[in-house]
Amino acid sequence: IEGAEMNEEVKKQEFWNYQTPFYIFDTDVLAERIRKIRSVIGSRAEVCYAMKANPFLTGALTQLTDSFEVCSPGEFRICERAGVPMEKIIMSGVYKNPEDIFRAVKTYEGKGVYTAESPVQWELLKRCSEECGVVLRVLLRLSAGSQFGMDEEAIRKIVSERMSAPNLEIEGLQLFSGTQKKSSKKYGRELSRLNGFRIELEKEYGWKASRLEYGPGLPVAYFEEEEDSGEELLTRLASELDAVDFDGRVVLEMGRFIAASCGSYVTSVADLKISEGQGYCIVDGGIHHVNYYGQMMAMKKPPIRYLRQTAAETAISGDVAAKKPECQAENSWTVCGSLCTMNDVLVKQYPLSGPAIGDRLVFERTGAYSVTEGISLFLSRPLPQVLLYSEKEGFRVLRKSLPTDVLNYDSAAPEKQAAA
Repeated sequence: IEGAEMNEEVKKQEFWNYQTPFYIFDTDVLAERIRKIRSVIGSRAEVCYAMKANPFLTGALTQLTDSFEVCSPGEFRICERAGVPMEKIIMSGVYKNPEDIFRAVKTYEGKGVYTAESPVQWELLKRCSEECGVVLRVLLRLSAGSQFGMDEEAIRKIVSERMSAPNLEIEGLQLFSGTQKKSSKKYGRELSRLNGFRIELEKEYGWKASRLEYGPGLPVAYFEEEEDSGEELLTRLASELDAVDFDGRVVLEMGRFIAASCGSYVTSVADLKISEGQGYCIVDGGIHHVNYYGQMMAMKKPPIRYLRQTAAETAISGDVAAKKPECQAENSWTVCGSLCTMNDVLVKQYPLSGPAIGDRLVFERTGAYSVTEGISLFLSRPLPQVLLYSEKEGFRVLRKSLPTDVLNYDSAAPEKQAAA
């Protein structure tokens, strides 16, 4: 099920009311995705949503997932506004601002879980717990060979000296090595490493973990030529979990795999031209809004739905009247965005038969990252509006289109600073 495949009658009535470009996230598809994951994983593990994949889904997932991985003060404030209980929050992140950690601990009196990704972070949590007089639950992040987490030696030292931090309860270990992993054997090796290290720490230091958190990095097939092996790998991951001899809680942290399929990015044809035999379809969006993992110079073809605008829809949307270029023999088009850079190419040599100004292109599987990863401030074009859709509630505007020119230059800033 893709986000754009919603009820056609509803789409005809309302879809054209919204000015492009915009993102639309189908919360019914999102809920079905969580249901599918749980049906395969069963009671083997809990589901944690890595909200960096798409913070706009936070409210919709509050009742659907067991926990949220939060990696910045901004993400934490989003959770607060969305009403996510602190008990469901895992305060993660390679950099933790002391002021923000102190605020969270004081406000919520030690609820939630905090990760330690370095000895410095461990000391920060120790100081915070002592000054606030609360016990903090901590996960020690094990490095997978990157800037994230600590190596085994650093973790051994913390565990061996844990009695010096009586207000810190080391609940378990965390491991994440990357995304788009297509080898179930790698899942098995990483889970074995994580659990094996836990066993070593228990034998050597008498520390017993109650929680293991693992980010499998399950893949999403973004392009036509890719095999969609995500569900098969999910099933294999479940088998690998069966091999983990651990009587505590296992938590699977996922972002892309949860969010990708529920989202679509919609942009309109703004101009059409034939130049030196090549058809160019200019849209009102661009690479500052849509980003696919693994896209290389627009050569790969993502899933796109082409929606033709009828006369009635033209009247509703107020778009330029549907108009076709004189050359209709051209069926291969390079779709380019609205940015004044030759890099703004969404897809090359895409088959479009008789495109017209005002028609819409729906880029599917954009539920993860696109809404936040694009170079959104480039050329000071507005941020697209964000919509949610469900069969029960219909279309809802979660964010209106926002101007960015005021972020790139505020002529009154010097006067404001002087006044301050």
